[in-house]
Amino acid sequence: MKSQVRVSLFGVALLACVSTSALAQGQPWLDRSKTPEQRAAAAVSAMTLEEKLGLVMGYTDPEKLANEPDDVVSPAIKADVIAHHIKGSAGYIAGIPRLGIPAQWQTDASIGVRVAGMERTALPSSLATAASFDPKITEAGGEMIATEARASGFNVFLAGGGNLAREPRNGRNFEYTGEDPVLTGDMTGGLIRGIQSKHMVSTMKHWAVNDQESQRTTVDVKITKQAMRQSDLLAFELVYDTSSPGSVMCAYNLVNADWACENDYLQNQVLKQDWGFKGYIMSDWGAVHSAAKAAVNGLDQFTGYPCCGHHGAFFSEKSLKAEIAAGALPMSRIDDMAERILWALFAKGVVDDPVKVGPIDFKASADVAQTAAEASLVLLKNDGNLLPLKATSIAMIGGHADKGVLSGGGSSGVTPIGGSAVKGVAPTTWPGPVVYQPSSPVKALTAATTAKISYVSGEDIAEAVALAKRSEVAIVFVTQFMGEGIDNPLELDGNQDALVAAVARANPKTIVVVESGGAILMPWLKGVPAVLEAFYPGVRGGEAIANILTGKVNPSGHLPITFPASNDQLAHAEIPGFHKPDGIPVSITYDEGAAIGYKWYDLKGYTPLFAFGHGLSYTSFEVADLKPAISGKGLTVRFSVKNTGKLKGATAAQVYVGADKTAGWEAPKRLGAFSKVELAPGASQAVEVSVDPRILATYDEATDSWVIKAGSYRVMLGLSSDNLSQATSITLPESRWSAAHGK
Repeated sequence: MKSQVRVSLFGVALLACVSTSALAQGQPWLDRSKTPEQRAAAAVSAMTLEEKLGLVMGYTDPEKLANEPDDVVSPAIKADVIAHHIKGSAGYIAGIPRLGIPAQWQTDASIGVRVAGMERTALPSSLATAASFDPKITEAGGEMIATEARASGFNVFLAGGGNLAREPRNGRNFEYTGEDPVLTGDMTGGLIRGIQSKHMVSTMKHWAVNDQESQRTTVDVKITKQAMRQSDLLAFELVYDTSSPGSVMCAYNLVNADWACENDYLQNQVLKQDWGFKGYIMSDWGAVHSAAKAAVNGLDQFTGYPCCGHHGAFFSEKSLKAEIAAGALPMSRIDDMAERILWALFAKGVVDDPVKVGPIDFKASADVAQTAAEASLVLLKNDGNLLPLKATSIAMIGGHADKGVLSGGGSSGVTPIGGSAVKGVAPTTWPGPVVYQPSSPVKALTAATTAKISYVSGEDIAEAVALAKRSEVAIVFVTQFMGEGIDNPLELDGNQDALVAAVARANPKTIVVVESGGAILMPWLKGVPAVLEAFYPGVRGGEAIANILTGKVNPSGHLPITFPASNDQLAHAEIPGFHKPDGIPVSITYDEGAAIGYKWYDLKGYTPLFAFGHGLSYTSFEVADLKPAISGKGLTVRFSVKNTGKLKGATAAQVYVGADKTAGWEAPKRLGAFSKVELAPGASQAVEVSVDPRILATYDEATDSWVIKAGSYRVMLGLSSDNLSQATSITLPESRWSAAHGK
């Protein structure tokens, strides 16, 4: 199949060798001196209707496509897809060779190139890298996975995810970057910047309020526009502002009774009108429910057919032509759809820098992934400074730690070099197969220490207890598999809680390493002195875990989500349609509004198991000299960070802002800004951050504007949302401005 990709790219590569001036005479859209807007408009003016419709239709799975009726998908399209689609990949959109417009080869997802049967490098999960609180980490990760994607023949990356972790049991939280809009804006924005720096189109997904996987294709989300604008949509807005994605992928769910992919408010009013989005909106695979309505209400590319049990007629050139003839679909809309797609291909460099299949430096990729993991693992607890390890004998128990580290499932499940280190773990079907990256913590720790290390699987608790009793330190690995299309309880499955409790009773020096897709409950926490949250740590996760445990690397991750103390603290006791067959129409009302994560806990006065922003180090830090100042409509905040301990280390200093009830906020405080700072022992650093004015405001639906009410606001500084050691007040004047960008 790679040879087919090379052949299909050859013609486009030849065009790149022709002088720009010569091409521009007859094909002005290939003139690089023109703006992407000018180039896209010129190309559309030269296209036939059939070529325009070809740009707005995307296909997958050639074998299934071949069985579709010819009046739905023409024989010519079938032949092109069969010839040029990369086997096992997400999708393909035909190019227009006579105009020098390349085909679009689409690949999943945010953590790495995910193609069935194609072995590539997996970053730590997006939730893990969000814990780094360092956008440089996600940007470097984006550059790495985009480099591999281009070398594999792809020019469109179906990444990155910007949905908030509103529902802690959501099976796709591991693909996203936490519960806060500011953190998500910076971290997902970094990933997209990294991807697009390699001349690929990156998508921002899943648009919008796609916060549960249970009944994901039928759930109707009820939420006010104000709450959306101050939470889920604000996160996406900040992603958009920091990264300018070429594409947005609309979600499966309904929002206030309209499918996301035909939702006029989300697609036309917010994204295209208010934010001025110039790129294109593609559908999630199988998320299209109409032709003319979807297009008129903002969908630009009907992507991923045939997939997911429906909806063939909407992908028909014949159907769209009939809608045009009937006056239901204006030609101006078809032109706009094509122009938006072409704008992204020109603006992001896809046309000017064609992809070329070639070799991949997997060691360099793995180095990037390991750096990301080491910056992201979160030390949750370390009583008595049990870590870093100083033991002469260590019992390592459970989690297949002798073989590898767990990954998440579904469209972000990357196949590692050599395949999964552990096979046959349920579920073996979607969103499986469950993949363990072949990076063994046991082997890595054996190489990193002189201690005697023994391993048992943990399936036999008595055996594990016996090993723990005769070892100086015990390390128990627990796992929580999450994946696309499923939600799971916060309780660990199987006998894992019982295993941890039994080992901790047998050995007071017990450490728990958690490999999870998100938050878990820890009924054994009081009996365990040390806990390391590894999330899904990627292709070199075992080495990263070993380096943290031994102190070769000082942990610096901070939680991007809140860990509940119990299910009673959740905003919703039940997920509608949880663990029931797909396709059941359900609805959920997000009456908590914008009070997501730590905001919900603050609002209700709950004490979580671990707070948003929490993360320990082997050294200590002090923040001081807090000085906020008005800057435009927002704030500039200056402060200092000092390493007061004996080891070099890094921490994430966090600035929160608070308002009284008259401001109309959803919760007492909001994250305003953060900064990752690395310091030598005794060193200090002055830091300056900016607080976006939208973080100080509420959204006024009646006037489509942001409003800061005059009054006194609190500015707080610390190392987590529940550890704010500095606070001061600042008086802000009333301010109002349009939610439409540039107005």
